[in-house]
Amino acid sequence: MLDRQKVEAILGRRFTGAARDQVAAAANAIMGLSDEWEEVRHDGHEGGYHLSSECRSGCYLAEDLEPDIEFRVFKRRQG
Repeated sequence: MLDRQKVEAILGRRFTGAARDQVAAAANAIMGLSDEWEEVRHDGHEGGYHLSSECRSGCYLAEDLEPDIEFRVFKRRQG
């Protein structure tokens, strides 16, 4: 679960010129992502992560990644 205050703090540091209401709107959108998106999980990957070294030769997502970089795959929820 994401911490809204932490998200706002990160956005505020990253986008120093953004108005407070813009940061709040972006934080709202990020907090609502779980309502629209779900993580694609595979057997043996209970944490939801995939190591790039596991699928480098057959996975276009990992072709350009360094070995042992973790990435997550999400899909839009139906309905």
